[in-house]
Amino acid sequence: MGGDVGTVAVEMLDIVDASNRIIGCAPRSEVHRLGLRHRAVHMLVLDAQDRIYLQRRSPHKDVDPGLWDTSAAGHVDAGEDYHSAALRELNEELAIDDVQLQTLCDLPARIETGHEFVRVYIGRTRSEPRPDPREITEGGWWTEAELDAWMMRSPADFTATFHLLHARYRGRHQGERRD
Repeated sequence: MGGDVGTVAVEMLDIVDASNRIIGCAPRSEVHRLGLRHRAVHMLVLDAQDRIYLQRRSPHKDVDPGLWDTSAAGHVDAGEDYHSAALRELNEELAIDDVQLQTLCDLPARIETGHEFVRVYIGRTRSEPRPDPREITEGGWWTEAELDAWMMRSPADFTATFHLLHARYRGRHQGERRD
């Protein structure tokens, strides 16, 4: 707000070392072009029936266009913490603000995560997501059985990061169900 019409804000990201300590800051485009380590968040949002909301990324995205991914995801902006970034992304991408987030896991930066240290959150909502059409082509709710069958049938429909996160989610969720 208050910027000149036509001015595009440059997304600044913290650059981190192999131990996830901040060592600098650079524009998102440079961080991605140079393959520098940085931070991101992914959220798995569930409804009252334990269905997971997934989004299909816009075909205009520069990373993984048109692929299915977690409920919401995004970079941790320079100077921002993981939790604040997660809440911001849920609001920006899905217009959801009633989710109490819990950390599911952390993934180390590696090629499959786009050199991102990823903190994964899980939470429930009573709201119906309203996807931002600039970010998301479509979205929907899936049961675990529906999602498992889809991933077996068409694994290329999903981002590499989602494959990693889904395996972590299934491992934790199955452990909870045995108790």
